Amino acid sequence: MGIWSAITFVICVLYGVVRPETLSAHQFLEQLFPGFTWLTWRGLLIGVGESILYGLYTGAVFSVVYNWLSHRLETVK
Repeated sequence: MGIWSAITFVICVLYGVVRPETLSAHQFLEQLFPGFTWLTWRGLLIGVGESILYGLYTGAVFSVVYNWLSHRLETVK
């Protein structure tokens, strides 16, 4: 999940570079990732790092909930 989130973040940034500013999501990305600034190396690294952390957190929560529900539903049968 962390790698997938980082790849998706980079795709969003690349999309923002090739599209006109009216269709770009750079303001949303700046709000979503604290410390991220549009089109700077530091901002890109911060965004990728935070994307990885968000993805790892999401994967951890999903796997815990999935395993808990899987175990619970298995004991019901």
